[in-house]
Amino acid sequence: MKRIAKFHKVSFEQFKKDWADTFGQSDEEKLRNIYENIKLPQRATAGSAGYDFYAPEEFVIKPGEAVKIPTGIRVEMEENWVLKCYPRSGLGFKYRLQLNNTVGIIDSDYFYSDNEGHILAKIANDTNEGKTIGLSKGTGFMQGIFVEYGITLDDDVTSKRNGGLGSTTR
Repeated sequence: MKRIAKFHKVSFEQFKKDWADTFGQSDEEKLRNIYENIKLPQRATAGSAGYDFYAPEEFVIKPGEAVKIPTGIRVEMEENWVLKCYPRSGLGFKYRLQLNNTVGIIDSDYFYSDNEGHILAKIANDTNEGKTIGLSKGTGFMQGIFVEYGITLDDDVTSKRNGGLGSTTR
């Protein structure tokens, strides 16, 4: 098996900034506790393709609601690889938990962006059965799968990324 990537935490300052952007200012001590307990993504079994991302805090998502989760995670990977993020299968099946962008695409150069390549996940409870989703702190809610990709023979792109969502089309 090829080993092509390594997960890291973003800095506390970046996590604090993104947490405040989503939830407003928080008590610094509480936020530091959340940050210190962030668990790096892991596979559940030797045969698992996906690396589970864990909720850094408890979240309750009512039907029709969405929440943006600053994961505190960034990923360093070799060129020509991408991390594709999906909801955990069981949560999607039981609750129709979905990522708002359907599939999160984490490019290899995102690691070097101004935001440290912080992976944010906006998840929605798209239930048609009236079910509320409760994610306990430390619960796996999303999975990332590394995929190798190719480019066209006439591709001559040399521009560099700086930013997250929509940054490559600015």
